[in-house]
Amino acid sequence: MTKFDLHTHHERCGHAIGTIEDYVKAGIDAGLTAIGISDHSPYFAHELDQPQPGIAMARSDLVNYVEEVLRLKEKYRDRIEVLLGMESDFFPEHIELYRKSYEPYPFDYIIGSVHQTRGVSIFNRNRWKSKSRLERIDEKKHYYELIRQSAQSGAFQILGHIDAMKGYYPLFADIRGAEAEIDAVLQAVADTGISLEINTSGSTKDCGGWYPSDEILERAVHFGADVTFGSDAHVPNRVGDEWESVQRRLREIGFKHWVFYRQKVKIIVPL
Repeated sequence: MTKFDLHTHHERCGHAIGTIEDYVKAGIDAGLTAIGISDHSPYFAHELDQPQPGIAMARSDLVNYVEEVLRLKEKYRDRIEVLLGMESDFFPEHIELYRKSYEPYPFDYIIGSVHQTRGVSIFNRNRWKSKSRLERIDEKKHYYELIRQSAQSGAFQILGHIDAMKGYYPLFADIRGAEAEIDAVLQAVADTGISLEINTSGSTKDCGGWYPSDEILERAVHFGADVTFGSDAHVPNRVGDEWESVQRRLREIGFKHWVFYRQKVKIIVPL
C-alpha cells in the first residue's frame, strides 16, 4: 500500500518541534512509504534575511534546508521515500520572485498556501471583531479569490488548507455567500491539473476536523479536482495523523484516487 504525507514542518521555521530527521523517522514508524518535507518558505521579498524567525526560515538558510532533505533522502532511501517540498506563501505581487527563487532547487512539489489577506494572518481571531455579516462574506470572497489566483499562477502543484481561515473562527466553514468563489477555485484546480490538500491539522485548532470541509470536497468531486494528503505536522507524532480516516471519507464522498508528487510529476494512488 502506498501511504504518504506531503505536509510536515520542523524546527527551522521557528514554531515546530524536532529536526527533519525526527519527522522522517516518525514517517517510518507511521508506516508511510513516502514523506514530504515542506517547511515554510522564506520571505523572499523582505529586505531582512529572516524578518519573522518564529514563522519562517531565513532566506540564507534555504540552501541548507534543501541539502539536508537531499542528504536524508539518500540516507533513508531503503526505508522510506523522502520528498523535497516547500510550503510557499502566496503574495500575488511577488509571485515571479518566489518562482525564480525556487528554480535552482530540485523540488518534488511546492504547496501554495494563503496565510495572509489584506496584511492580516488568516488565523488572527481579532480580524472578525466588529465586522458585519456582509463584511465577513466579503473577507471570505477575497480569501478564495487569492487562492484561485494561486491555483492559476502555475507555481504550485498543491493548494494548501484552502479553508483554514476557519481554524480559529469555525463560522467561516459556512460557505454561503462565497459559493461562486469556491467553485472558481475548484474549477481552477481541475483546469490546471494541480491538487487540493486534505490537511488534518484542523484537529489542533478551534474548528476541529480537517481542511477543507466535506461540503467543499463534495463540490471538488463534481469539478473533477484531484486531492492529496498532508498532516501539516509541527510535532513528529502527528505525521500521518488521520490518514486512514481521510482515505475512508474520500471514498464515501466519491473520490476514486488521490495523488502525490515526485519531481513535480503527479503519481496517482487508487483509494
